Amino acid sequence: MTTPTTLAPRSWQGWVGLAARLLLGGVLLVAGALKLPALGESVNAVMAYRLLPYDLVPVVGTALPFVEVALGLLLLTGTYTRVAGILGGLVMVAFIIAIASAWARGLSLDCGCFGGGGEISPEAARAAYPWEIARDVGLLACGVWLALFPRTRFAVDNLRLPPAGSDAALDPDTADARPTDPLTTA
Repeated sequence: MTTPTTLAPRSWQGWVGLAARLLLGGVLLVAGALKLPALGESVNAVMAYRLLPYDLVPVVGTALPFVEVALGLLLLTGTYTRVAGILGGLVMVAFIIAIASAWARGLSLDCGCFGGGGEISPEAARAAYPWEIARDVGLLACGVWLALFPRTRFAVDNLRLPPAGSDAALDPDTADARPTDPLTTA
């Protein structure tokens, strides 16, 4: 079987993917790690948005930091990059919806993205909401990129998956062939 050259990732895509992984993964890891020592504050921040049923708030508020840390670690190491990118993007969609909803309903909240959260002055909220949404849209774009182009530089995935465009990647019967870094081959 011949290897189509169009399936091999371009070198610049690997570098963009690495940047997307490090950016989205780093933000998720830091955000989650900052919330872990004060899970009660995380629960209060989720409650302040008034979006979830009362019984679900403690579950989401407690689980969110752990999910963020796990996704951050997966992205930083480049393990299950496509899945982690999709899940990280979905987390950003949830954050965008929550912030936009608070803004539309006239709530004045610190987003609680990096710990804390709760009521702030209306002027501070009006100034912060557009930037918070823009930040999360940019991070969502990183997740979308990784969903579309999961092959990145310096990723654990490169050690456990066959190279993109190789016969092993196209034929499941040969998928156990020793992979090489697909981004270093031309």
